[in-house]
Amino acid sequence: MQLLAARGYDETTVDDMAAAAGMSRRTFHRYYASKEDVVIQLLADLGDEMRAELESRPPDEAPADSLRAAVTVAINFCAGHHDAAKTLAVVRLIYRTPVLHARSLERQSRWQAELAEVLAARLGQPPDALYPQMATRMAFAALDAALQRWAGTDGAADPLELTGRAFELLAPALSGAQQLGDPGR
Repeated sequence: MQLLAARGYDETTVDDMAAAAGMSRRTFHRYYASKEDVVIQLLADLGDEMRAELESRPPDEAPADSLRAAVTVAINFCAGHHDAAKTLAVVRLIYRTPVLHARSLERQSRWQAELAEVLAARLGQPPDALYPQMATRMAFAALDAALQRWAGTDGAADPLELTGRAFELLAPALSGAQQLGDPGR
C-alpha cells in the first residue's frame, strides 16, 4: 500500500509489490488476483459492517438517522483507522486512479443494494420499492462527498462533520419522500 501511494498505481508493478512484501509473484497471486485487489481488499468487510449497523438501529428511528449511522461505519474506518495517514493515502489513491475508483464504485453499488433491502424491510416496503433505493443512494452520495472532501484537504477536514453536514442537506428529501409513502415502484 505504501509503495502504491508513494509511486502511484500505474507506476507500480505486481513484481514491485511482491518484492516489497518479500514474496514471489506466484505467492502474491495466491492472495490477490490483481493489484487492484490489494487496495480494494482493505474495504472488504465494510459492506457487512454497514449492513449490521443498519440492522441494529432502533426500528422507529428516522431512515436518515439510520443511514447516517450506517455510512458512519465507513467514515470511522477511514478516519479512525489506527493509521489514518495510510488510509487517507489509500482513499486519495482510489479517487485519482480510474480503475480503482471503478472497483470501489462497483463494491459500493452492491453495498447500497444490500442496505436498500434492509431499509425496505424496516419500513415494511417491498425490496424493490423506490424510497429505499433512493435513500440509500443519497446516503452513499453523502459518504462519497465526505470522503472526497476529506481526501482533498489532506485529512484537515473532519469527515464526521462533513458527513453530518451532508446528511443535514439530505434530511428534508429523505423525510419528505418517506412521508409520501413511496406510492410508486
